[in-house]
Amino acid sequence: MMAPTHVVVGLALGAAVATVEPTLGTAAAVGGAVGGAAPDVDLFVGQHRRTLHAPALLFVPAALAAGFALVAPTPLSVAVAVGLLAAAVHSASDALGAGEELRPWERTNPDAVYCHAAGRWLRARYVVPYDGAPRDFLVTAAFAVPVVLVFAGPIRWLTLALVAGAGVYTALRKRLPKYFEPIVE
Repeated sequence: MMAPTHVVVGLALGAAVATVEPTLGTAAAVGGAVGGAAPDVDLFVGQHRRTLHAPALLFVPAALAAGFALVAPTPLSVAVAVGLLAAAVHSASDALGAGEELRPWERTNPDAVYCHAAGRWLRARYVVPYDGAPRDFLVTAAFAVPVVLVFAGPIRWLTLALVAGAGVYTALRKRLPKYFEPIVE
């Protein structure tokens, strides 16, 4: 899935917190956005979908942080808990997409995300056929709805900007590989 999808899903987790405790909503949204994006830092450091993605293991610290945030709800504890949960969901949801390749619609790489707990790559499920697929855009738009309904101001505008950016990326996705092939190879 594309980065805007992961960030918007993290924001939606923040929106869920905001409906229960509005005073912690902004912290939850910031944590969700950062956590939703964080695993993809391994595009630049390490091996993408392996170094910072942990589809099984990230749920452990997320559960511990959530328990701590329930006992001691502060903006920091809530941001950390939602951030870790968003990172865990990001890592796990990458298995629903395609493998890591320039043209994922060709399905030449069945490896979706590395599972450290199992010591192997999880197979691509193609529920979302590839990052930037129309179905990926629909996931982004669907998760944006609760965020836009719950938040106002900068969080709402960020969400709408992410949906717009996702729409542009979706429209251009199949044209992009020819520009990135010289860089990758």
